Amino acid sequence: MLIQIHILQNYAPSNLNRDDTGSPKDAIFGGSRRGRISSQCLKRNIRLSETFKDAFEKDGLIAKRTQLLSDLVRDELKNLKADDETTQAILSRISEIGRKGAKGEDAEEESADEGTGKDAGEVKTKQLIFLAPGEAKIIAEKLTALYKEKGKKEFAKLKIAELEDAIKHETPRSVDIAMFGRMTTSKAFENVHASVQVAHALSTNTISQEFDYFTAVDDISGETGASMIGDVEYNSSTYYKYVNIHWEKLLENLGNDEEVARRAVLALVESAALSQPSGKQNSFAAQNLPDMVLLEVSPRNVPVSYANAFLKPIYPKSDKNLMDVSVDALGTYMGKVNGTFNLKAERAFTSTQEYELNSAEKKASLADLQNWLAEKIGQ
Repeated sequence: MLIQIHILQNYAPSNLNRDDTGSPKDAIFGGSRRGRISSQCLKRNIRLSETFKDAFEKDGLIAKRTQLLSDLVRDELKNLKADDETTQAILSRISEIGRKGAKGEDAEEESADEGTGKDAGEVKTKQLIFLAPGEAKIIAEKLTALYKEKGKKEFAKLKIAELEDAIKHETPRSVDIAMFGRMTTSKAFENVHASVQVAHALSTNTISQEFDYFTAVDDISGETGASMIGDVEYNSSTYYKYVNIHWEKLLENLGNDEEVARRAVLALVESAALSQPSGKQNSFAAQNLPDMVLLEVSPRNVPVSYANAFLKPIYPKSDKNLMDVSVDALGTYMGKVNGTFNLKAERAFTSTQEYELNSAEKKASLADLQNWLAEKIGQ
């Protein structure tokens, strides 16, 4: 079973997701420049949303991405009542975990201070590792057992591969790892193939970047003129967002826990609709919710993004705004694609306006849309 989420959302002037120069991200699509919000940005907003926290944090089903594995292991060693000698011996090897390069070769030897943070004693792993709750405890337990087995001198001489073999374990699955996957180049951590795909959001319209010129005045000095000047780029666009969920893969990743999988899908729908990119929000407060959320449930795993509905940029008409015309284009293209390829799906949507979509049930609210989906999953 495949579940697909299609969202149309207009943002007021904003700089939601910046590139390396501080400009709003963009892309050439259909031969014209479009606004873009990266999939990485969207996934992070979903993972850190209040919806996900409320649904899963108390159950220990939310992971953390970090290089501070040593800090987490140190805390677990304290809980295990490990003595200082054992603790120091184990922590001295933690930064070596996950030091394989992209092609599997051992990383070059670190310099004396490489991998060490600003704070004394803060040691970072080479890789940023996605850790499910409970993994640090497993690693601490396994390394403690290995240290007791080998002794201080032999433990210190163990190769990285031997350490990683010793702490290799099956991941206690969190919802976000089950959905968005995990990749490391360390065999100590299980790679997890994502069950959810998130597209880069693209504007349905062409964009024209604008600049906000601003100044700041010294409140105390009494001097006239600006004490600081600057500028920031921004734009305003209607975005098409697309997400798909492979139900069977999600179940597999969650150890066939159907109850958690259902909760995960419903939380994803809500979070995809309500979570917002945080870029420059203190400056622009572009807290705009979607005007349309469309769900599709189909028995076949044939994902279809409707981004090509906007291959020709959308322009407002005399009697219709940018969102109205975007909804029309989406509905027309959806009908053509599904008719041409005979794709069978059940559809429902909710919207802030009196929109209509052929072959899709209209629901009064996002909650009603989630209830509709819950019934389809239950079947």
